[in-house]
Amino acid sequence: MSTTTTQPAPTGHQKLTMAQALNHALRDEMSADPSVVVFGEDVGALGGVFRITDGLTAEFGDTRCFDTPLAESGIVGMAIGMAMNGMRPVVEMQFDAFGYPAFEQVVSHVAKMRNRTRGAVTLPMVIRVPYAGGIGGVEHHCDSSEAYYAHTPGLQVLTPADAADAYGLLRAAIASPDPVVFLEPKKLYWAKEEVDLSAEVPGIGRAVVRRAGTDATLIAYGPSVPVALEAAAIAAQEGRSLQVVDVRSIVPFDDETVAAAVRSTGRAVVIAEAPGFASVASEIAARVTERCFHSLAAPIARVTGFDIPFPPPKLEHFQLPGVDRVLDAVDALQWETS
Repeated sequence: MSTTTTQPAPTGHQKLTMAQALNHALRDEMSADPSVVVFGEDVGALGGVFRITDGLTAEFGDTRCFDTPLAESGIVGMAIGMAMNGMRPVVEMQFDAFGYPAFEQVVSHVAKMRNRTRGAVTLPMVIRVPYAGGIGGVEHHCDSSEAYYAHTPGLQVLTPADAADAYGLLRAAIASPDPVVFLEPKKLYWAKEEVDLSAEVPGIGRAVVRRAGTDATLIAYGPSVPVALEAAAIAAQEGRSLQVVDVRSIVPFDDETVAAAVRSTGRAVVIAEAPGFASVASEIAARVTERCFHSLAAPIARVTGFDIPFPPPKLEHFQLPGVDRVLDAVDALQWETS
């Protein structure tokens, strides 16, 4: 890429998988800003386990995209030092649960540096985390760890649900002056769709209505958004009109868009893969109840993973919220007119 601006060259629409869209985002930001560096386990010549960084080392050299030892705490610690000294590191945790050894660095330093220095030191860094289930992975490869990061003040937490948002949100994350945990739904890496690489980069903190509806609102993020959309499509065949809201930005959370969507229908179901207890889904349900109580015709329902460790691959379909569970939750809402 020869572009030197903060926006990609006008290339129009391209049919891309989410993995390819993420690769384009990294390439465009590395082309636009020499301070952007990418590193992690196997992200160099191999291009990462999911090939998100494919070709970046060949194009930008092994000082801009390089492999690290198998030491997540060291990876994040090095990124902190680089960010403090003018770089914009983008690091990969390879798999969701692999990031736990770095959790102390994330919570104690990444999240707190701006506050600790009264704003004198910022950490413009991105921690990319391939996360959640749906790929038949074994233990330590399918965690939904968003609640840990969302509970930590000082972190922004984003998760795309399609290729277009993967491209735009990752570019926005890299450009942010504050640290971002960027959760990439593994099972959506190979979903292909039209992406406009010349479109305006979306702002952080904005939810979006993916499907209009009048009977109830389905609120989802990341890997659960396609489930919500499929459920809404089936419900339409049965005579029910379901609205679908894609949260996109877990932190900061777009209360305005989500609350307005729920007020318009009076009923809501929150869908997420993570276990339901003390979860992001719980927080969404609480926030919606606080803001929409007098507009609700029924309590907010949640469809989440069960409160168990992630099961073996052949059993994961029982753990993951599916269309049937979502439609059952919709059917269970109170449908009497108030």
